[in-house]
Amino acid sequence: MTQQAGSPLRVLIVDDERSSRDAIMLCVEQLGHEPVAVANADEALSATEQDVFDFALVDLRLGSDSGLDLIETLSDQSPWLRIAVVTAHGSIETAVESIKQNAVDYLTKPISPTKLEATIRQISTVRHLEMGLDSLREEMERAAPSPILAATDPKMLRVYSMARRAAKSNATILIRGESGTGKGVLARAIHDWSARSDHPFATVNAPSLSRELLESELFGHVKGAFTGAVRSRRGRVATAQGGTLFLDEIGTLPADLQPKLLRVLQDNAYEPVGGDKTYEADVRWIVATNRDLEQAVEEEDFREDLYYRIRVIEIEVPPLRERPQDILPLAEHFLAFFGARYGCPNIQFSEPAARALTERAWPGNVRELQNAVERAVILTDGNRIRVRALPDSGLGHAQTADGVPMISLEEAERRHIEAVLSATATTKDAAKVLGVSTTTLWRRRRKHEL
Repeated sequence: MTQQAGSPLRVLIVDDERSSRDAIMLCVEQLGHEPVAVANADEALSATEQDVFDFALVDLRLGSDSGLDLIETLSDQSPWLRIAVVTAHGSIETAVESIKQNAVDYLTKPISPTKLEATIRQISTVRHLEMGLDSLREEMERAAPSPILAATDPKMLRVYSMARRAAKSNATILIRGESGTGKGVLARAIHDWSARSDHPFATVNAPSLSRELLESELFGHVKGAFTGAVRSRRGRVATAQGGTLFLDEIGTLPADLQPKLLRVLQDNAYEPVGGDKTYEADVRWIVATNRDLEQAVEEEDFREDLYYRIRVIEIEVPPLRERPQDILPLAEHFLAFFGARYGCPNIQFSEPAARALTERAWPGNVRELQNAVERAVILTDGNRIRVRALPDSGLGHAQTADGVPMISLEEAERRHIEAVLSATATTKDAAKVLGVSTTTLWRRRRKHEL
């Protein structure tokens, strides 16, 4: 047999006859693919929960189990999976029924190696084309991930409603909120909803640049304006002409740059660093901060006139802990994105993992949630994210006034069992400390995924 070109397929073989399983496995291996063989429907479903397969060969008779029923379940569970029927009792009726259940081929025992090779070659070709399309789609998603604008919480719905109304004007918008709440995403959405959406959207992050580079980033510079300025450069105000300029963390803007920003906001005019020619600025300004600007004004770290100039329209983005209804939808959004990126598009959260996500306070807000989901996808084998793949659930919960974490009774039980298991040598010892039977402890461990 000739070895298949391209990436090997992951092939699931479901057959209750040992000799038949071994023969098919040998044939698949000789073709250069990776077989996994199981004897019944339960083992097949368990295997597909732990691994991702491209192709399955399913015997129609699996002891007391029905191969046709298994095909239907596998098709629902793994829609991408190609399935071929294998049987020693071939008939037109069973062949037709197999095709109805989404089988792509029908092989009779003893299987002809030539026929099996042709079937696998066809599946491999189709899968190769699909992977090419998936790769192209992934690159597109990486280049332009969809904005995170899903919300069910009333607070966030009011934010989006206000942002949509504000987008219709050219007024300066101040977006306030803790770090990681998605202020930049909201700014981009406002631009997309505005009449300027066909023009550029530019972002300047104030804390990431030195004072000199920040001024140049905003207004540009002429050649020789400072050390290293070997050629003139246009700033973001110029490149965003006709569009929107988003200045993030305006509260960190150096004091000597604040009057220059005030001038461009008031007069729509500016000069590049080192230059004397005045340019017109046709941009819509959106600024954001996680700083208490009122206190900064009081402490004379921020100009009062600039403060009033930037808050023509003010939008407060609530922290994630104040909109718990949005946690799981956001997590599912990130899960779909990172699942596609890392080659597991059908990955899901287990129920305990989903509960753990919603019980966490997420002090880092949406950004922390996004990072946690990406980490969980990377660390998870199979298609189900469990609690242990998430960050330490003991951190970041809401607290009472005296600092006691507010967690559910179920979460408290999970933590206690986990602590006892860590402190004891055997499961029997742990059960004794907890005052339960080993069987009860086993059930609780399964429930909490410990």
